[in-house]
Amino acid sequence: QGEKLWDALKISAYVFSTGLLTFTALVNAVSWSMQSITLGNFWQTAWLEFYNHMEGDEWTIFLLGAALVPALAFWGFNGILLVADITGKPTFITRYRIQLGKNDPVDTKKLWKAIYTALGNQFFISFPMLVAMFHIMKWWGNTFSEELPTFQWFLVELSIFIVVEEILFYYTHRLVHHPVLYKYIHKKHHEWTAPIGVVSIYAHPIEHIVSNTLPVMTGPVIMGSHIVSISVWFSLALVTTSISHCGYHLPFLPSPEFHDFHHLKFNQCYGVLGVLDYLHGTDRVFRQTKAFERHKVLLGLTPLSESIPEPPKKVE
Repeated sequence: QGEKLWDALKISAYVFSTGLLTFTALVNAVSWSMQSITLGNFWQTAWLEFYNHMEGDEWTIFLLGAALVPALAFWGFNGILLVADITGKPTFITRYRIQLGKNDPVDTKKLWKAIYTALGNQFFISFPMLVAMFHIMKWWGNTFSEELPTFQWFLVELSIFIVVEEILFYYTHRLVHHPVLYKYIHKKHHEWTAPIGVVSIYAHPIEHIVSNTLPVMTGPVIMGSHIVSISVWFSLALVTTSISHCGYHLPFLPSPEFHDFHHLKFNQCYGVLGVLDYLHGTDRVFRQTKAFERHKVLLGLTPLSESIPEPPKKVE
């Protein structure tokens, strides 16, 4: 266990150091571009114009930033995927399906149930939690500041958000897989052994609170983040979890193989980044599969299911 911990720490250090270098280069490039093209003032000016247009109404600003913008990002992205799920068109998208032959086309009855549940979770679970979050963020005092955080600071916050989400999601996700809880709570989410994007928030209300929403909200609450940072983070979180569940390994997007394998096998790949899965050995089976070989960003147009196919099944 000590050796495995050391290996996990080395992987974490490599990931974070590489990320830090990438972020530094990105910050310098973006800062230079912003300074050259917009004199470094475009976003600040746009925010002030919006803030003044809203007359500083903090509740309306929070509602738009933390609820409406992320919801539009979620349903806009999933709306595109649902066309392919329902119609099988365009065929160039369906070529990238991970579990071949599944959801081809999707079961309409199951789909509408998933959509209704997702909408219910957003309106009746997430929204009341956002009301509580609003009052907490007002207590911090700088969430609705007229001055935007710097891009560099946002990247620091984003790193913290990701780490907090990984820790909370991994352990709450394993918790709802406990036999005592699974039957009554998490089994609903696993009705989809081959998931689609909207299934990312198809869950029992308790699971939606504990495992879906709190891990994403906690980072901004801890950091007392600006509403613009919260809006961007919530939107990113909803789109990336949709990608993880979408069932397609599309070019130039993060790989969904890890979480798709979780839906296929149930007892593997509980986390988001995979570091805690490696530490706890909950990705051991996954690492022995072709899905693990395909777990990377596709930089070409040839589906990885074709370039790294499953081995032929043995004839008995």
